[in-house]
Amino acid sequence: MKLTILGSSASTPKINNYTTSQLLKIKNHFILIDCGEGIQMQLRKLKVNFNKISHVFISHLHGDHYFGLIGLISTFRLLGRVSDLNIYAPEGLQEIINLQLKLSCSWLNYKIYFHALTGKNQKMIFKNRDFNVKTIPLNHRIYTNGFLFEEKFYERNLIKSKIKEYKLNIDDIKKIKDGCDITLENGKKLKNSFFLKNPKESKRYAFCSDTAYYPDIVELISSVNCLYHESTFLDSHCDLAKKTKHSTAAEAAKIARAANVEKLILGHFSNRYKNLEKFLDEAKIHFKNVELAIEGTEFDI
Repeated sequence: MKLTILGSSASTPKINNYTTSQLLKIKNHFILIDCGEGIQMQLRKLKVNFNKISHVFISHLHGDHYFGLIGLISTFRLLGRVSDLNIYAPEGLQEIINLQLKLSCSWLNYKIYFHALTGKNQKMIFKNRDFNVKTIPLNHRIYTNGFLFEEKFYERNLIKSKIKEYKLNIDDIKKIKDGCDITLENGKKLKNSFFLKNPKESKRYAFCSDTAYYPDIVELISSVNCLYHESTFLDSHCDLAKKTKHSTAAEAAKIARAANVEKLILGHFSNRYKNLEKFLDEAKIHFKNVELAIEGTEFDI
């Protein structure tokens, strides 16, 4: 997995900062998580092929998390997109997008499949051979989900030195690849696993968008390799965090510690703060492995 931060600001974009959006690459899949304003410019800067984006996951219908989507959808058409686009978002987004297309007399050369999210409990919303996606129900002012991305590995590579040592023929190798055990010419039986490397470790990434401090999610994100958790405010504005149902950097760190995650990424910073290093300072009191979601930053998960 590779995560690229496209936008990290809360509410409104700034000259060098955009509102929430991330690009997650899992094997050969390009996944857009939230889509704030200006994201097309970010994708251009990073030289991302727009038509490779196959799935979009929208956490909630506050503008700083989806106002860039209609522009991206329109650009896909201008670039000649023909492949399907799947959008997972709260109920209502399909109506918004269709109305925007209708009133502007726009049309598309490709199909959009909207998958409306309504449940208040964790749910598997996507799975294929390479990865799964589950919702992470959050506690915000409107219906909001985070997303848990789970990479999957099936293939196990052969240990070439053992193939050579036991002088296996093509039929034996085929049996091993098909998951069968084999019997050598001397009658000795060997397990299929004896000739195979251990599969790669699957990685898990949790994206927790706008939410109040919400310990209920700890069990849902337990031991993930990487957690993104919003941290709109510093402790000095904890009263405002409660009022607006956002989190502080310290609260995000407490969630990370309780969930025993490997790495925490902080983002969705209020524009009132000029020095983002203070977010690290307050978070590291509770959890050490913390980084900031800065535009253009890439994280290998």
